[in-house]
Amino acid sequence: MIGYAFVGTNNLDASLAFYDKLAEALDGKRLFQVPEGRGWFYGNGQGAMLAVATPYDKEKASCGNGAMIALVCPDTETVDKAYQTAIDAGAKGDGEPGWRIENVFYGAYFYDPCGNKICVYKMNMG
Repeated sequence: MIGYAFVGTNNLDASLAFYDKLAEALDGKRLFQVPEGRGWFYGNGQGAMLAVATPYDKEKASCGNGAMIALVCPDTETVDKAYQTAIDAGAKGDGEPGWRIENVFYGAYFYDPCGNKICVYKMNMG
């Protein structure tokens, strides 16, 4: 149901450097540019995408209180890799990788360099 999520930034170059690394850890890449060169859409060419860009209204980007974007991973090893890649690229950890619901939900949490909360996770359904 989700087509894409949008993360605003006040430092496009730093954000693109961060998300280039994170996308690679998740087998994704830059897909196409946001209009007016304000950023990029990331993905793997299938399913939902993540846009990273400056706000359309040219106002300062800010993080939503309680807002979070969760990025699905194919396995727990990819969760571990994506989390470590994010930390190494300047993210602030907010929950190391681990089972949150035993054998159902494995996730990790961090804040990107602009303060957006991101989750990487693997869910076992059924």
